[in-house]
Amino acid sequence: MIYCGIDWAEKTHDVALVDDDGQLLAKRHITDDAAGYKILLDLLAEYGDTEANPIPVAIETSRGLLVAVLRTGQRKVFAINPMAAARYRDRHSVSRKKSDPGDALVLANVLGTDMHAHRPLPQDSDLARAVAVLARAQQDATWNRQQISNQLRSLLREYYPAALAAFEPWRNGLCRPEAHELLKVAPTPAKAARLTRTQLQAALKRAGRQRGIAADAERLREVFRADWAHQPPLVEDALGKQMLALLVQLEAACTAADNLAEAVEEAFPQHPDAEIILSFPGLGTQLGARVLAEIGDDRKRFADARGLKAYAGASPITRASGKKSSITRRWVKNDRLNHAGYLWAFSSLRSSPGADAHYRRRREQGDWHAAAQRNLFNRMIGQLYHCLQQRHRYDEALAFPAPPDEVGTAAA
Repeated sequence: MIYCGIDWAEKTHDVALVDDDGQLLAKRHITDDAAGYKILLDLLAEYGDTEANPIPVAIETSRGLLVAVLRTGQRKVFAINPMAAARYRDRHSVSRKKSDPGDALVLANVLGTDMHAHRPLPQDSDLARAVAVLARAQQDATWNRQQISNQLRSLLREYYPAALAAFEPWRNGLCRPEAHELLKVAPTPAKAARLTRTQLQAALKRAGRQRGIAADAERLREVFRADWAHQPPLVEDALGKQMLALLVQLEAACTAADNLAEAVEEAFPQHPDAEIILSFPGLGTQLGARVLAEIGDDRKRFADARGLKAYAGASPITRASGKKSSITRRWVKNDRLNHAGYLWAFSSLRSSPGADAHYRRRREQGDWHAAAQRNLFNRMIGQLYHCLQQRHRYDEALAFPAPPDEVGTAAA
């Protein structure tokens, strides 16, 4: 066999081809454009690359146009972790020298010696990859919105606690359009105290409120006119200008998160696995799309459910050496899938009696909340793997069967 290694960069890439004995057959320096990609494909074809028997490629990234070009057809593309590639480099040179053509040669030899120990990029469908792009972007936008909201909250505590008290009864108070309109009208507590009922009602209407406007306006007026501590006037005005600048960022983050959520709701239900994923308790469109984004729809990606559990960070890991042995949580995992799994397990407690009973049983056995949640996620993601492989919907009776003592009592 022939193996290809590519050391990628922003503008140029180095390519190396080796045989089974590790001998360098060819090397090229290509540009990151259509002309460079054509040179690469022609080079692979020159050394026997065909659609039926493509040459495997090792590269230190899983994204970008170069990877998209290489993934056409049935070619196996291996995304090698840069830290792992650095360890392989030490096997070829004790002087710790480094060069881009040398790194390409190292990556090619990685496949020649240890291809069985590395996992190729999954052959997900285009729809699954599109859902992954949208779901991850929506997740990032949600995290960004929360981060900016926390910054705004911290700033308001310094000079404007009345605003926090006024928005507290509202769910996601600082992210709501009513809060944004009120902060624009009154960026400082001094201006808020001078707002009339008419101005407050007008701000709520501009934000889209249609009910309870008069009652909320009266409550806001009382909160803003209560006795609060104040910063010096000049400092208060400066903080108000800083708050308005931060508010612009928060509004943009809220808009981005909402737009991406709508895109996910449009794309995810079109996938064939959506019906099975949504049949599980605790999984809605957004959370289900995040799960699909990380596990994909390549059925050969994981050899069994244990592999998926380890990838998600749900299963524990054992460290044993001599007479010492310890079982701890798994730190090397897919953080996005692990985060979605925590929310999934938490949401399933209300929608699944079996999940709630399993969680409470783990707590009675001494698990902390996070450990019990992780154990529940471990069980449910294993069930999801089985359902996706067998094309079955979730069944509560099969997922959490009643204990034998309860079955005997019911029969009696």
